[in-house]
Amino acid sequence: MKRRNALAHLFASAALLGLAGCASMAPEDAATVLQRADQAMGGATLKTLRYAGTGTGATFGQAFQPGMMWPRITYSSYSRVADYENAALREDAARSRAEVTGGGAVPLMGQGEQRTSGWLRGTDSWNMVGTATAAAPLALDARIHDLWTTPHGVIKAALRNKATATYRDEGGRRITAVSFAEPGRFSATAWINADNLVERVDSRQPNAVMGDIDVMTTFSDYRDFAGVKFPTRIRQSQGGFPVLDLEVREVQANAPSGIEVPAAVRTAAERVTSEQAAPGVWFIAGGSHNSVAIEMRDHVILVESPLYDGRALPVLAEVRRIVPGKEIRYVINSHHHFDHSGGLRAAASQGVTLVTSEMARPFFERVMANPNRINPDALEKSGRKAQVMGVDGKRVFTDGVRTVEVHAIADSVHAQGFNMVYLPAEKILVEADAYTPGPPNAPPPAVRNDNHVNLAGNIGRLRLDVQRILPLHGRMTSMTELNQMIGR
Repeated sequence: MKRRNALAHLFASAALLGLAGCASMAPEDAATVLQRADQAMGGATLKTLRYAGTGTGATFGQAFQPGMMWPRITYSSYSRVADYENAALREDAARSRAEVTGGGAVPLMGQGEQRTSGWLRGTDSWNMVGTATAAAPLALDARIHDLWTTPHGVIKAALRNKATATYRDEGGRRITAVSFAEPGRFSATAWINADNLVERVDSRQPNAVMGDIDVMTTFSDYRDFAGVKFPTRIRQSQGGFPVLDLEVREVQANAPSGIEVPAAVRTAAERVTSEQAAPGVWFIAGGSHNSVAIEMRDHVILVESPLYDGRALPVLAEVRRIVPGKEIRYVINSHHHFDHSGGLRAAASQGVTLVTSEMARPFFERVMANPNRINPDALEKSGRKAQVMGVDGKRVFTDGVRTVEVHAIADSVHAQGFNMVYLPAEKILVEADAYTPGPPNAPPPAVRNDNHVNLAGNIGRLRLDVQRILPLHGRMTSMTELNQMIGR
């Protein structure tokens, strides 16, 4: 009897201990997890944070071939100032190419560095080039995402947005996944380890070309910088490919950020102008990227729908104003780089057929089918399916009176699947990025630009009689000026 009672007491005690153990492992609410991490990382009193280092990266959206990795670059310096109190961000970098091919504004291989300076405060985004200010609305969503997915920023954003928490065991470690959404901007899951450090952020954000895209950012090798714990290694991938691998060497907390919105940015608005380049041919400018409208007998062909809805929709409206009563039937895309294809979803939302290279056609068919739910764009709202047509080398559009030729630009280091448009009767060439004219009467560069030489070579190869060039960056120019730039 005594033995039976002792065993019963032992089992009861074990059950109580088990219950106590379960209670100690009971899930905590997200706010408790976040507040503990904020305290452990020194973020409770953190208003601003500057970090700097060196590393490697990539020019997002500027792949040499459609669907391949973004071109690699090297950062000789890279710094960010995150101002959490004022929802502001500043990013400065000096970067150079690490591979020959691919797009972006980075100088060609071996021709030096490019310095960039991107800014954000609230819902205003802009760039600085020297002392010149340029509004950058296309970068707004990405910069808001980058501010609030930093290790301390993600905690503050999660606390603000009523996050939820779940728990996982990974390799014998217990890790907490805290999930939330910044409405209209991005969604994210922050992974917080047993040391109360943010070790990864998985996020999703809208993109003008690809729809909603996935981003993964990992933080490792944390160190204590005067009471603030911060990773000394940051790696990030975007759209499935690496974009950043940074070694952090400096961290400074609570220094004044000095990020104020310039008056010119507050009042900036998308500007669309049109100028007749020839009867029935209009050069549509007014911003950083141009388009060309070509009137046919019963429809209009638009060359280039760039950037994002905010640029493309006013361009489409301007075309309808200057050519009333005729549908825009085709939009010809020069190439797949995101600044030149970011308005294709807007065109597709209005039933316009997209004309691109045959190489890029599968890529665009795939990404145009992606949803854009975080901040629905025109295509998402329309419910339409994009119609994509490929050009393999050459395609001719004609109405019996006007002829429009689409030709591939061969052997370019800028992109493969690279198109230009030629109007034989008007002797006009429309091209993007192969030649961007500088100021009028500027002398030829000391080192010839490979893209300029390649364009002239393709014009000669195809025996095109070009007199005028309508570039999709910059001012209208001439074949004579292009020849001068390459020393002919």
